Amino acid sequence: MNIEELRDYCLSLKGVSEGMPFDDQVLVFKVMGKMFCLTNVVQYESVNLKCDPEKAVDLRESYEAVKPGYHMSKIHWNTVMIDGSISVAQLQDWIIDSYNLVAKSLTKKLKEELANL
Repeated sequence: MNIEELRDYCLSLKGVSEGMPFDDQVLVFKVMGKMFCLTNVVQYESVNLKCDPEKAVDLRESYEAVKPGYHMSKIHWNTVMIDGSISVAQLQDWIIDSYNLVAKSLTKKLKEELANL
């Protein structure tokens, strides 16, 4: 998945916005204002995705391309290397998992707003 495909896929999800809140290199995707996906646009080598802590460990043990979250909580985030060893479908599944995990943690008000989009 190249960076344009990543961007298109993330923005196709309901309630998603993009921005560069940290610097001019890190592109962040948020659902209703909460981060679920980050990547470096200058050196597109990996994607950071939120993950259930137990599943995060399982993925790291099962896939060489999945590492503890770079510059993120190592408990709740994974860094997935974009090296061709992970299929586009698998990466999309993990993006959806991250999106759903964050959406599930939204306040009741934000969940209602998301549902009404």
